[in-house]
Formats: sequence, structure tokens, C-alpha cells
Amino acid sequence: MKTTLSEKDQAFREFSLNGPVWQVVLHVSLPLALYQSLNQLFKILDSMMAAHISPSAVSAVAYLSQINMMFSALGGGLAVGASIKVSEAYGAGDMDLVRKRVSTMFALCGALGGGLLLLLVPNTVPFLRFMNTPEEFIREGASYFILELFSLVILFLNNVYIAVERARGNSRRILGLNLAVILAKLGLTAWFVYGLRGGIQMISIATILSQSLLFLAAVVNMRGKDSAFGFSPKAISFKREVAVPMVSLSIPVVAEKIAFSLGKVVVNSMSTVYGSLTVGALGISNNIGGITTMPQDGFQEGAAAIISQNLGGQKPDRALKAFWWTLGINMAIGAGIMGTCLLSLGPLTRFFAKGDQEFAGMIAMIYRFEAMGAIPLGINAAVMGLLYGFGKTRLTLFMNICRLFVFRIPVLWALQHFTDLGNYSVGIVMAVSNICCGILAALVAAAELTTGHIFKKQAPAISD
Repeated sequence: MKTTLSEKDQAFREFSLNGPVWQVVLHVSLPLALYQSLNQLFKILDSMMAAHISPSAVSAVAYLSQINMMFSALGGGLAVGASIKVSEAYGAGDMDLVRKRVSTMFALCGALGGGLLLLLVPNTVPFLRFMNTPEEFIREGASYFILELFSLVILFLNNVYIAVERARGNSRRILGLNLAVILAKLGLTAWFVYGLRGGIQMISIATILSQSLLFLAAVVNMRGKDSAFGFSPKAISFKREVAVPMVSLSIPVVAEKIAFSLGKVVVNSMSTVYGSLTVGALGISNNIGGITTMPQDGFQEGAAAIISQNLGGQKPDRALKAFWWTLGINMAIGAGIMGTCLLSLGPLTRFFAKGDQEFAGMIAMIYRFEAMGAIPLGINAAVMGLLYGFGKTRLTLFMNICRLFVFRIPVLWALQHFTDLGNYSVGIVMAVSNICCGILAALVAAAELTTGHIFKKQAPAISD
């Protein structure tokens, strides 16, 4: 199979492997940070529009979204893990392997999405009850949840496409396409909610339609017959040297993302003892917190791609420089955006609460605690990018399990059983878990870098 690399892709590979590291980091990661921020803005505006329907609607959307995120972790984790191997092959100059891995990654995510629909659509209500979803949320949101499952299948494929564009350095294309999707999504949601006075189901329909635009763009941009980054059914391969490295690297990433999302669902379930409004306030606080953490995650993704490319090109020193730049930038983002959110917290909470002072107070209380973790979470994101890039996904799995199942769920259980703090416990546990995960990340990075362990599992030879 003849595989070619465009002049643009060849130029980016040269830049990634030899250009000034700080310029490479900003070139790749800044558009991704903006992309993640726009995604978070889209979630917040969705919540605002849901709040226009009713307080129970916004709480139902916040709760069910956490469950949907657990499933989106399947496709997202596979895309993250596989994109690392695509970036590695790209850095090493093996373009035939790039094409095979890109095509196989699409096939795997498509099959995964189809299986999810077959399993969950007929069993939505029993599944939601199994997840301890409040009955009022099931009554109001079961059909919303089903529609969200269909949107997840499209999202799985879109995640692969975004991962491919990230590997080839097309961060600006990702930003532009995402901006178009968000504008379409917000316009449709506003029309459905304010114009047609629809329910929360219409919010999900707007998501399906807008994500379909991105999928169409993916189809158009990946039509290249001989392009290394194009999709071809003939290039799909489940041979050991193609599929096994991607799947083996992705399994811990999928597990960590599912564990993290499941842990958040468990925390939401535990928080129902304080009432459904507290659960909704926690979800909204998480969305506000995401204004800070999402751009940090964008730099994490960019760092992982840069690091894996430079490892594929046998340049580990440049890989470490990319980590240090990402660490500094993420800490600055944490301090700056967190301070801005705290200063504007009053207007933010009032908008969400729609005149309900108790609800506004709950949101503000929880977020003030959550904001304490802004800088530690920036450290965590940078370290995760470092570990992803070096293929240390088992360590990232360990760190995320600790975040939820050591630092968050047991702490919340202890606060509920041994104190009378009430719903303040929800805010306290967010501060404790976020700060502790930042400390753990710093310790892991220090141990890996000072002992040299991280270099013991550098990117293997492309032949695997």
C-alpha cells in the first residue's frame, strides 16, 4: 500500500522534532486548550439553558451527564492511548504504520459504540436504577439519556478524528471545527428551548445534530487515498504489530477514565442524602471548575503528543523540556482562571440558580472548596501528559484510582458518618481530593525523573 505524507505534515514533523520546544508546546497545546475551554463553555451554557426549563431539569442533566461521561471514557480512552502510538510512528517516520493505526482506531471505536447501543438502549431504566439514580431524574431524563447514548457513538468517532489531527499538529483545525460545532449546538439548543419550549430531550438532539457536523468534516478531511492520516478499510489491521500496542496502551487509559467517571457517579449518588439540589449544585460547581481544568487538560493532551513524537524520533531530552514548559503554563492557568472565577462567582451562581438563593448558595459554597485544587490539578495534568507520552499508562491508572477511591469516596464517607457538616462535606471532599491528587502527581513525577525509571519504558521500536 502506497502511503504519502503531505508537505504540511512533513513540515510539522520537522518542527516538532527540531523547533524551539516552547514554540512547539504553544503551537500544539494552545489551540487544544482553547478547544477544551470552548467545550466547557458549551457544557455551562447547556446547563444554563436547562436551568431555564426548571431547577430539576438542570439537576437531572448534571447527574445524568456524569453517567454519560463514564461511557464516553471508553471511546475517549481508546483514542488517547491509540493516538500516542500514532504520534510515535509519525515521529519515527513509519507512515504505513500511521495509516494502519489510524484506520484500525476508527474501526475499534465504531464497533465499541455499536455494542454500547445494543446493550444499554433496551435496558436504560434498569441501568439508571442500578446506578442509584433518583427516581425523579429517571422520570425526567430517561429519554434524554438514550439520546445521549446515540450522540456518544458519534463522539467516539469524532474523538478519533480529533486525536489524528492532534497527532499531525492540526490544532487550529480542531479549534475551528469545534467552534463551528459549538455555535451550531448553542443555536439549536436556544431555538429548541426558548423558541419551541422543548424539554431536556431537545438539548440532546441539538448535540447529535451539531456533532454530526464534525463527523462530516472528518469524512471530508480523511478521504485522501494515499494519505498517511487518511482512513481506508483496506488499512484496518488487527495484526499484533498494529493493534496490540494501541490496545495494550489504551486499556489502562480506558480503565482510569471509567474509574474516574464512575467515581464521580458514586460521589453524586452519595450526595443524594443532602437532596437533589445539592447534587445539581455539585454538578454545576464541577462545570465552573472545568473553566480552569479544561485548558489545563488541553496542554496535557498537547504535551503527550509532543513527547511521544520526540520519543519516536529518539529525542527524549526534548520530550522532558516539553513537560517542564507544560507544568509552568498549567500552574499559571490554575492561578489566573481560578482567581477570575472566584471574583465573578456571584453573577455565575445567580444565573444558574434563576433566583433560588439557596441553590445559588450551595453552588458558591462547593465551588469555593473546589477552587483550592486549581493549581494542584494543573500539576496533575502536566504529569499525566508526561506519563502518557512515555507510555506509562499503568501509573496514570493508579493515580486516577487514588484520586477517586482513596482521596474522595472514603473521605466523603467519613465526613458523612463521623461529622455533622451536612452538605459542606461535598465541598470539603472536592478540596481534599484535588489537592491530594496534585501532591501525588508531584511525588510520582519526582520519583520517575530522579530515579530515571521513566526512561526504562521509552517508546519501543516501531516494529514492536
